[in-house]
Amino acid sequence: MAPRIETVPVRGNAMEVFLFTPAGDGPHPGLVLCQHIPVGHTGIENDTVTLKIAERYCENGYAVAVPFIFHWWPKGADIETKRAAFRDDWTRMDLDAAYALLAARPTVDATRIGIAGHCWGGRVAWLGAATNRRYKACAIFYGGRIKLVMGEGNPPAIELAPKIRCPVIGFFGNEDTNPTPADVNDYDAALTAAGVEHVFHRYDGAGHAFQSFDNPERYRKEASEDAWAKVLGFFAAKLKAG
Repeated sequence: MAPRIETVPVRGNAMEVFLFTPAGDGPHPGLVLCQHIPVGHTGIENDTVTLKIAERYCENGYAVAVPFIFHWWPKGADIETKRAAFRDDWTRMDLDAAYALLAARPTVDATRIGIAGHCWGGRVAWLGAATNRRYKACAIFYGGRIKLVMGEGNPPAIELAPKIRCPVIGFFGNEDTNPTPADVNDYDAALTAAGVEHVFHRYDGAGHAFQSFDNPERYRKEASEDAWAKVLGFFAAKLKAG
């Protein structure tokens, strides 16, 4: 499945967005899919896991937009440079641009758009749900660093929980070290205190990136497929029902 690639300006920078369109005339529900960092920071075209995830959502009837949120730095720049310089205020602009592009497509129902992400993208999905009230659902896969500040002057993303207006589903490995089970407890407590509808699924015998089929050491097929079934059911209920 070959995506359409478009570019949108974000603060004077050109950001690539990979777009996947399901079969049929629509209008289709939409998803903004946020990248993980290990390979994705060098370009979406190199991120096999994110591309395959986007394809699977598309095959299940969702129009998907994958914004290249690391466009602020050269693709060949060191990963540690990008981690250290990453800013939530810039990322919010990236997500808003991707959302606007997706919502404007004639085959997309702009009233039925969700956001999802894995690893670094899981944190970004939390940020997106907290800064754009138009999202109707959010899925977070083992997003770490939600309790940390990203960019001077920005609050820790966890403090934005009261601004989330959509239901959230989360998937975490109990052997993960970022986020740890204690971190996940803190996420749960923050959403509960904010009155956000949410459900978390936790997997024994699984650590970080348990859906990364390209990493035999981390991939856990049983947990991955169970999570797939649950997230597709969640999005169907929140974005397709009615």
